[in-house]
Amino acid sequence: MNAPYDGDRDRETPAGDARAQVPPPPPGHQPVPPDPYLQDTYAYDPYQQQDPTAQDPVGEALYDRAAHPPPPPPPYGQQWPPQEQHYQMPYGDNAATQYVGVDDLVTHSAEEPAPYDAYAHLYRDQQPAAAPGVAPMVPAGPDDEPQPAAPVPAPRSGGRGGSILKSSALMAAGTLVSRLTGFVRTLVIAAAIGVATLGDSYAVAMVLPTMIYILTVGGGLNSVFVPLLVRAMKDDEDGGTAFANRLLTLVMVILGGIVTLTVIAAPLLVRMMSTKIADNPATFDVAVTFARYCLPTIFFMGVHVVMGQILNARGKFGAMMWTPVLNNIVVIFTFGMFIWVYGSYGTTKLDATTISPEGVQLLGIGTLLGLAVQSIAMLPYLREAGFKFRLRFDWRGHGLGHAAKLAKWTFFFVLANQAGLIVVTQLATWAGSDADKHGFQGTGITAYNNALLIWQMPQAIITVSVMAAVLPRISRAAHDGDAPAVRDDISYGLRTSAVAIVPAAFAFLALGVPMCSLLYAGTGTDSARNIGFILMAFGIGLIPFSVQYVVLRGFYAFEDTRTPFYNTVIVAAVNAAASVVCFTVLPSRWAVVGMAFSYGLAYAVGVGVAVRRLRTRLGGDLDGKRITRTYARLTGACFPAALAAGVAVYGITRALGSGASGSLVSLIVGGALLIGVFYIAAKRMRIEEMTAMVGMVRGRLGR
Repeated sequence: MNAPYDGDRDRETPAGDARAQVPPPPPGHQPVPPDPYLQDTYAYDPYQQQDPTAQDPVGEALYDRAAHPPPPPPPYGQQWPPQEQHYQMPYGDNAATQYVGVDDLVTHSAEEPAPYDAYAHLYRDQQPAAAPGVAPMVPAGPDDEPQPAAPVPAPRSGGRGGSILKSSALMAAGTLVSRLTGFVRTLVIAAAIGVATLGDSYAVAMVLPTMIYILTVGGGLNSVFVPLLVRAMKDDEDGGTAFANRLLTLVMVILGGIVTLTVIAAPLLVRMMSTKIADNPATFDVAVTFARYCLPTIFFMGVHVVMGQILNARGKFGAMMWTPVLNNIVVIFTFGMFIWVYGSYGTTKLDATTISPEGVQLLGIGTLLGLAVQSIAMLPYLREAGFKFRLRFDWRGHGLGHAAKLAKWTFFFVLANQAGLIVVTQLATWAGSDADKHGFQGTGITAYNNALLIWQMPQAIITVSVMAAVLPRISRAAHDGDAPAVRDDISYGLRTSAVAIVPAAFAFLALGVPMCSLLYAGTGTDSARNIGFILMAFGIGLIPFSVQYVVLRGFYAFEDTRTPFYNTVIVAAVNAAASVVCFTVLPSRWAVVGMAFSYGLAYAVGVGVAVRRLRTRLGGDLDGKRITRTYARLTGACFPAALAAGVAVYGITRALGSGASGSLVSLIVGGALLIGVFYIAAKRMRIEEMTAMVGMVRGRLGR
């Protein structure tokens, strides 16, 4: 009978033991050296040394054996030493895992002790030295005697879980500041040019560079080249520096050509985005001028993303999330100068026929300058990370062709996505123009984009930050064929992000109108309320939107870009079809509200397809029961909270009106009710992820 692990192979056995009857090995037989992947596998007990059934009857009835199995029996002939008692933590079995805030990242990140990494022995062959906290493993020869492991000094850096939490916290903080300044930017833009036809012209011009960038190279950079950069750093002798230089050079050359072509074709592109704008000569001229200033930002978008991915692959996550703040500041300053020179939209009521050419030039140059500053600000971070850029045109035979093949399906992916965007933009500008003629402003593409920006904020702060830190690890696990590790990381991303995403979705549903009435009060009460209705329609769709983002990272980790393409075709088709139905059936002032609801509906359909395909890819196991339980409990806690908040908002609005003061009171009272009821319900439902978050906050507050 085999020993439980390599450490028992050479142990002496009592004379009466059955194992003593095993015949000796034949002459010349060489013992198998210890497997470094199995050594020390059982040296640490990750489970609590307590009987889960020795609790009160209520705790026994609610004990989740699937999520927290009881301790396994010890290996043959072994007795586990007593260990310190820990409370169960949803993101790991060791309570020593530290949840850090932004302040600690700067002041104390190097001082925190590392939690035990139960998987460190699996990565010894990928490290230049022994894993922190684990003695180096040298295969024993035939005559070697087992030697006790030498003590290893305690590492100073955090373990695997702590590292991800720190990286996620740093990126979440940068994204939060970026989104907040982005909100200020949209408020200043709305105050300067409004949310009517002039605002729609600027919105179309701003959509064009983003759409073209994603359609050409952006999709591949975001999904395909991150795993390739990680593997180049792992496999190449220079740590992937040459590969990164080739990639950056290639992207700069391609984007330079794209910018030249798109600036020339700006009139055709504007017409493609909105025939309603193209039918009005004055509005069309202004939109084309805006577009020719905005389209060169394609170059700076691509350069910024490649630099950021190089830093991410080297474990430097903050710069990519913090530098967009500079872009927002430049644009805020630009539109602030416009208001100072020409006055706010509330007093001027500017449109395409009254805005001066100098005003258009000021806004266009400021928009372009913001993206340029954002990209240039990445250079000091690259130097600090030890990356030296130089142009390299030796593209053949270095893996870029393989990347291009993978990006082929990503191109089709974004093509389907952008096709849906074009349909929505055409319909929204058409409906907004018709509604504006009947006196309903804030019902077009500008209102749609402003509500979409608010709606996507929790996704960008929480989900994107968590998955950006986890994606390199998922890529390594997928490269090694470790499907269970990929599954665990996908489950972690879904459950962790749900704690913020699900309550945020219900908050938009209950508080959307007072939120937008307060934020966009400068555009007029009716316009702000219309934006609020659009935000309410987006609301619940935030849940499938976030789930879709996390699930697709699993396919990208396996270098499967074809499946996301097919999935996006489904999402885009459902979104476009439902938007056409809303445009046809609903009145013009409510058509865009219906399109916002269609957006979430399309992602709900897409999630159902993507989850089934990923489950099959991972061998039929996606930790579905645990994920479903988390989302179901969070939804159950949010429903009464949103209902109470909605009733309060309705009553206060009826009493105080829809102005800025009434909206502020409604938002404060409704928000307090929503948070309070949700917290009480979540605590009673014993939502593990929520309990962990509260514990983290209390620990940081010293309570």
